[in-house]
Amino acid sequence: MRLLLIWLINTLALFALPWLTTSVQIANFETALLAALVLGLVNTLIRPVLILLTLPVTVLTLGLFILVINGLMFWAVSEMVSGFHVAGFSSAVLGALLYSIISWLLSALLIKK
Repeated sequence: MRLLLIWLINTLALFALPWLTTSVQIANFETALLAALVLGLVNTLIRPVLILLTLPVTVLTLGLFILVINGLMFWAVSEMVSGFHVAGFSSAVLGALLYSIISWLLSALLIKK
């Protein structure tokens, strides 16, 4: 049940992005559901490997390179899911940052620990 709630929260956060930035577009709620699912899978399976491979650069940039990795993951998902479009790499970094903030805020408000 908790996993479904987190998926719904992430979907709502993703669905809110087009109102905050025009460079991220989502066709409908079903597309947001699919994109949130794919984004969760990509972040679970691929992101840790990328972080490990780019660890020297991440340490050198004091962790700021993780923003680049998050943007790459966000952009990759927009290429995989039709109906979810990100204008470019800088838009992907901004979208990933906003997505993380909105998702964190909604999780803090809705999930009781």
